[in-house]
Amino acid sequence: MGMTIVEKILARAAGRDTVKAGDVVEPRVDLAMSHENGALVINQFLEVFKDTGREPVPWDPSKIAIIFDHRVPAESPKTASNQKKIRAFVARHAITKFHDIRGDVGGICHQILPENGYVRPGFVVVGTDSHTTSHGALGAFAFGIGATEMASVWTLGIAVNVEVPETIRVNVTGRFPRFVGPKDLILHLIGVISAQGANFKVIEFYGETITRMSTSGRLVLCNMSVEAGATSGIVPADEETLRYLRDEAGVKEKLVPVTADSDAHYVRVVDIDVSSLEPQIACPHTVDNVKPVGQVAGTKVHQVVIGSCTNGRLDDLEIAAGIVRGKKVAGGTRMLVFPASGRIYQKALAEGLIADFMAAGAVVMNPGCGPCLGIHEGALGDNETALSTTNRNFKGRMGNPQSEVYLCSPAVAAASALTGEITDPRKGTGE
Repeated sequence: MGMTIVEKILARAAGRDTVKAGDVVEPRVDLAMSHENGALVINQFLEVFKDTGREPVPWDPSKIAIIFDHRVPAESPKTASNQKKIRAFVARHAITKFHDIRGDVGGICHQILPENGYVRPGFVVVGTDSHTTSHGALGAFAFGIGATEMASVWTLGIAVNVEVPETIRVNVTGRFPRFVGPKDLILHLIGVISAQGANFKVIEFYGETITRMSTSGRLVLCNMSVEAGATSGIVPADEETLRYLRDEAGVKEKLVPVTADSDAHYVRVVDIDVSSLEPQIACPHTVDNVKPVGQVAGTKVHQVVIGSCTNGRLDDLEIAAGIVRGKKVAGGTRMLVFPASGRIYQKALAEGLIADFMAAGAVVMNPGCGPCLGIHEGALGDNETALSTTNRNFKGRMGNPQSEVYLCSPAVAAASALTGEITDPRKGTGE
C-alpha cells in the first residue's frame, strides 16, 4: 500500500522509510510559528529550564517565526507588555523571522509565512494557531498546537507524540461560474461533510479545478479545512506552487514537491463539480450551516468585513473593489476592509483599490486579526448582524454573543455592503 502526502512527509521527518495512519511519530519540525501568544510559549519554555541550571536556548532560532497580528497596534497595556517581552526574547536569541508592528513587513501570520517563502513543500510546520492549516496550500504538513507543545518544540526541535492522520481525498472538477470561487467551494465542502467530518484527518485537494487555482485560492481551502475538524489541508505542490515561491516569495533554494502514491489509501473520497456551484453562505452559529445565497438573500446586515487570513489577499480586494467602485455603501451599514499584509496593502494602494473602498464609504484598516476575533477592532453591538469573509461564525466570535455572523466570499460581501442586506453578486449590484 502506497503513502499519502502526509504519510510521506511524516516518514521523512521521523527518519522512517514508511509510516501509516495510526502510527505515533516524533517528526523533526521545519518551522515553528507563534504570534502574540508567543508570550505564553516563552513562559512555558523558561519553565522547562528552570531547575536545570542551563541557559534557555531555542533549538534553532532560524526555524522560529513570530508575527504580531492579533492585537495590532496594541490595544491595552497588557498586550503592549507581552509584545515588549517577545521583542526582548527575539533580540536575545537572534530570531530573524520576526515581524513586528510595521507597515512594510507586517501582517497576518498566515499570509506572512507564505509570502516570505518561510514554508516549502514537504515541510512540517507547527503553529500556536488553529489556522496554521493554511500552509498546506504549499504542499506542507501544517497544523496547530498549544503553547506547552510549542515550548517542547522550541526545546527539542521535534513535535512529540504525533499520530499519523488518515486522509480524505477531495476531487474538484469544473470551472467556477462568475462571482463564485474558492471560498464558496470550501464552505460547500464543510456543509457536505460537517464541522466534524474531518476530525483528526487531513484533507488532500485534487482535480483540474485545483490545478488551475492560484496559491491565494489554495490558501483559502487549507485555511478553512480546520473548520471541518481537519488536522490539516494539503494541496499537492505543483508548477503553481513553484511559481509562487520563486516569483512572489523570492525562494531560490531547490524545491522538491511531495506527491501521494497512486495506490495511497483514503478513508473517504468526495467529488465536487463546481460548474453549477452558487455563492455559499455559512449561517449562524456554525460554519457547516451552509446555504446557497438565494436562501438567505435579503437578510439585513449592519457590518460587512472583507479581509483576514482567509480572504485578505490582493485578488480578494480586487474582486470586492470592482463591485463597489463608483458606488456607495448602504446607509446604516458599516464596511470594514483589512488587507492580510503590509505588502498586499501597498499593492492595493498602487492599484487604486484603497481609494475605491474609501470613496464607497468603507473604512480601510491596518492588516491584523482584530475584527475576525472581535478582540480589538470592529466588535458588534447587541442584536447586530455581520457578513464577513473571515473563517468562523460561532456565537461571540466577533466580540458579542448577542450578535450573529454570516460567512461569505469577497464578492457576496461587497455586493451586500451596497444594499445593506445579503445580496447575490450575480444579480443587479454586482453586474
